[in-house]
Amino acid sequence: MPPVKRVLRTGVLGTATTLAGLLALAGCGAGNDTSAPPQPVPRPGRTATSVQLPPLHAGFDYQIGGAYAPAADVRVVSRDRSSSPARGLYNICYVNAFQAQPEERGQWPADLLLRDADGEVVVDKDWNEALLDIRTPDKRRRVAERVGRWIDDCADKGFDAVEPDNYDSYTRSRKLLTSDDATAFITLLARHAHARHLAIGQKNTAELAGLRSRTGLDFAVAEECGEYDECGTYAKAFHDRVVVIEYTDSGLRKARGAFGGRLSIVRRDVMVSTPGSADYVRRTR
Repeated sequence: MPPVKRVLRTGVLGTATTLAGLLALAGCGAGNDTSAPPQPVPRPGRTATSVQLPPLHAGFDYQIGGAYAPAADVRVVSRDRSSSPARGLYNICYVNAFQAQPEERGQWPADLLLRDADGEVVVDKDWNEALLDIRTPDKRRRVAERVGRWIDDCADKGFDAVEPDNYDSYTRSRKLLTSDDATAFITLLARHAHARHLAIGQKNTAELAGLRSRTGLDFAVAEECGEYDECGTYAKAFHDRVVVIEYTDSGLRKARGAFGGRLSIVRRDVMVSTPGSADYVRRTR
C-alpha cells in the first residue's frame, strides 16, 4: 500500500493542566504495564463513565492547520490542541502523540527520544519529527504522562474527543518499534481519554483497525482512505463511525462513490489552510 500522506501541523504547545490521576497501563503488546487506575474528573453534564461519540454521516471539517468559523453544514470539526473548540459542534482535539514536533523536541527527556544502535535519534524525515521511545512499559508510562497532560487540556477546554496522530510511527522506526508497542501505548491514551470523558479516534493505520476492541478506540480519522481503498476497513471496524479527509478530487470522488451515504467525508487542501489562503480548499462534493 502506498504511504498515506499526512498534512502539515501547526505544532503549537497548548497549556498543560495537572493529570487527573495515574494512568492505568496496558497489559497488551511487549510487556505488561501496571499502575493505579485513573481517577475520573467529571465534566459538566456527563456521568462518571459517559463518552460522547461523533455523530454518524455528519458534515465534517478538518481544521488542524488553523481554526476558523465552520460552514453551516458542519457538525463535526477537528482542531489542534492549541485551539478552542467550536461552539455547538462535536469537537475533536488533535494531538501529536507518537512523535515530537521539531520545536518541541528539546522539551522531551533525551531517553524518551527513540535512538538507533549508534545513539542517533530516529527521525521521521518527511516532517523532521523525532520518534518517541515506547519500547518498554516504563517508557510508555512516562510518554503517556506527558501526552496525558495534553489530553487533560483538551478536556478542560471542552473538546468531545481526542485524535492522537502518528499511531503508525512504528512503520518508520527502522524496526525498533513494533505494532505491539504502538497498541500498548495507545491503550494507555484511550484509558486516560475515557477517564476524562473524551472519545478517542484511531488516526490512519488501517492495518491495526481490527484491534479496536483491545485498544479501546472509539472511531477513526482516516486520511485518503478513498484514494487508497481503505475506507471499507475503517467502516467495518468502527461501524461507520469514521471521519474521512481526502486531499485530491479523485480521492473525494472515490470516497463519496463508495461511502458517501455512510461516512463523514471532506476534501481539504494538504496544507489544511484557512479561508483567505491561496491554498484553501474545502469541498464535500
